[in-house]
Amino acid sequence: MKKIVATIATAIILAAPISTSALEYEVIEGDTLWGIAKEHATSVSSLYELNELKSDLIYPKQKLAIYKKYLVEKGDTLYGISKEHGTSVEELKAWNELTSDLILVGQELIIKEAEEEKVVAAAKSIQPTEVKSSTVNKNDNQPEGTTMTVVATAYTAECDGCSGITYTGINLLEDRNAKVIAVDPNVIPLGSKVYVEGYGYAIAGDIGSAIKGNRIDIHLPTKQEAYNWGVKEVKITIVE
Repeated sequence: MKKIVATIATAIILAAPISTSALEYEVIEGDTLWGIAKEHATSVSSLYELNELKSDLIYPKQKLAIYKKYLVEKGDTLYGISKEHGTSVEELKAWNELTSDLILVGQELIIKEAEEEKVVAAAKSIQPTEVKSSTVNKNDNQPEGTTMTVVATAYTAECDGCSGITYTGINLLEDRNAKVIAVDPNVIPLGSKVYVEGYGYAIAGDIGSAIKGNRIDIHLPTKQEAYNWGVKEVKITIVE
């Protein structure tokens, strides 16, 4: 029977060493499970399972396991493990810093949530078109403000145990249809009203570790809608 383990940096690794920095996270003041899951491309339900949590309560300096680890057994191959977990050999090698297909019995391999990881990877692969910010005049179709081109991904508060509270305190679980975007505050000030092509008017009310420069993350009511949005290059206008 295959085993999934979540121990952190206590097992002896028999092959290439695995960085423990990707496996655990030290909670800081103000953190929420929802925010941690979002920043590390995982889910709150996964954090619950790995850390045997009973509630959303976490505290500063607490260490949380972030990803699952798979214990290699006799007869295992990277191909077989990748198929079992819905990922690819290339992803397993990248997550575990492997330079070959060689794995050994007793070795622990990081297993990330492949579907969410692919969305993050796709976002990183797209670079926004170099468009200088400009001020446009108001007309029937275009709001007035500063425009720019950004790469837009999507997220949702629909997950088990999610607090749904954004960085600025907006409760997305109370209003699942709230139009909120995560931004880089150095590019778009928090609290700004923003018009997003294909999404509509929204409030810049959240941040994220992967949201840097000309990138935004839009809130959608369900996980399926977020996946359907995918990764897009869109025009936005900072209205106020």
